[in-house]
Amino acid sequence: MPLYTYICKNCGEKFDLLIGVTAEKTELKCKKCKSKNIEKTYAAFSMGKSSSFSSNNCPTGTCPLG
Repeated sequence: MPLYTYICKNCGEKFDLLIGVTAEKTELKCKKCKSKNIEKTYAAFSMGKSSSFSSNNCPTGTCPLG
């Protein structure tokens, strides 16, 4: 299930909602003030560093994955 970040346009609260793909619908409202005046935002994400990649595996020593 995808996790989306929302911001409430009424109170400014930023929160995450786990949106399912089942028949059960998630109610889209602010967790703080219960307003439905919310907007989906872009959230930062990171990827874990794999131990199989290192600068020793890249011929130039500047591998973007390491």
